[in-house]
Amino acid sequence: MATANDVALSEALSASWWAMGLRGLFGIAFGLICILVPSAAILTLVLLFAAYMLVDGVFAIVSGIQKAQHGERWGLLILEGVVDIAAGAIAFLWPGLTALVFVYLIAFWAVLSGFLMLAAAFSLTLEHGRWWLALGGIASIIFGIVLLVAPLVGAVVLTWWVGAYALIFGAILLVLAFQLHGKHEEKQSAPAAK
Repeated sequence: MATANDVALSEALSASWWAMGLRGLFGIAFGLICILVPSAAILTLVLLFAAYMLVDGVFAIVSGIQKAQHGERWGLLILEGVVDIAAGAIAFLWPGLTALVFVYLIAFWAVLSGFLMLAAAFSLTLEHGRWWLALGGIASIIFGIVLLVAPLVGAVVLTWWVGAYALIFGAILLVLAFQLHGKHEEKQSAPAAK
């Protein structure tokens, strides 16, 4: 049974169906860019990360200054802001290096995570899925090693995966937008039909 909150949310979403449609279109566009021009997508992601870090750093410093003016602890906020701005500047100045570091970070995480999963698998009984956890650990280790051996190929493949996700997600949102539009039109025409 739908509650009043459920109905209100449904009506609000149907009234703004176009926003959902735009999200879907942007998702599809981004997905196509990732799949067709992965180098541009990688560069875009790095630059968005850099912009975020710069803005976040400025806000952290502003928060630190405000804390200092009120006699509160401020040092860590200022330090965080400086580190964020430095990371953002490095990402802007050397986007290729940033993308490579990101791929290496994922690779090391995958290898470490895989070994931890493999170790955890031996503490499980066979009935509790030991081999599934071990298989997941092995897959993670192999994935990490492949990224370490061929990081540029890994970056492209990661971009393709993000692109596939964005395409699917965007298409789903677009279908939802059309359904919401239909409900919105139904509601708009209902009073006129009476």
